[in-house]
Amino acid sequence: MPKIVAYARVSTDRQDAANQDFEITNYLHRLGFTYDEFVEETISGTKRVGERKLGDLMLRMEAGDTLIVSETSRISRRLSEIFSTIQYFVDRGVIVIAVKQDYKFGDDIQSKVIAFAFGLAAEIERDLISSRTREALARLKSEGVVLGRPHGTGDPTKRKLYGKEEEIMALLDKRISISAIARIHGVNRKTLSTFINETNLVYKLRSRHLENAMKKDGTWKGA
Repeated sequence: MPKIVAYARVSTDRQDAANQDFEITNYLHRLGFTYDEFVEETISGTKRVGERKLGDLMLRMEAGDTLIVSETSRISRRLSEIFSTIQYFVDRGVIVIAVKQDYKFGDDIQSKVIAFAFGLAAEIERDLISSRTREALARLKSEGVVLGRPHGTGDPTKRKLYGKEEEIMALLDKRISISAIARIHGVNRKTLSTFINETNLVYKLRSRHLENAMKKDGTWKGA
């Protein structure tokens, strides 16, 4: 039977999840519903989703379920991770609701447009971070600081997982765990996770799903 799960995250013990509970409860009450489960945790929003209770929800929530949060920042402090997490739930048939912003993410064109905007914003955010990093490195270099890895270690073609991007994305798409994928390719979990993050494979996979869905609906305006 479909269930409604409320998720609240606070960063410190001084913050109160009761405020988030109040907002979510009032929202559901106006619609004539109540949540079936309330998941609360005290942890920084910069921690990876997979390391939090939210990661457990990603594994056990099923099609038809609804995840409700007070606002999208409760999911993560990283815009790219907010986008990929929401897209993950939607791909599994789970509806995601953010009360304060009045967002409802599901299998409909409005949700896809909002999700596309999130993805674009996440890409812009990454570009800005990259730009700031380049500027900082240029400043350090001008000050005579020696940058980079030791000679011979920076060639991406020397990586064990180089050229395996499509294979890894195919396994991720089939919900194969990171540990299992790492074993398949003969590397440890940390090496695989680093490779996935550095090559933005999760974002690329979600973007591909979104593009395919919009093409199917006839709403794709890309090339």
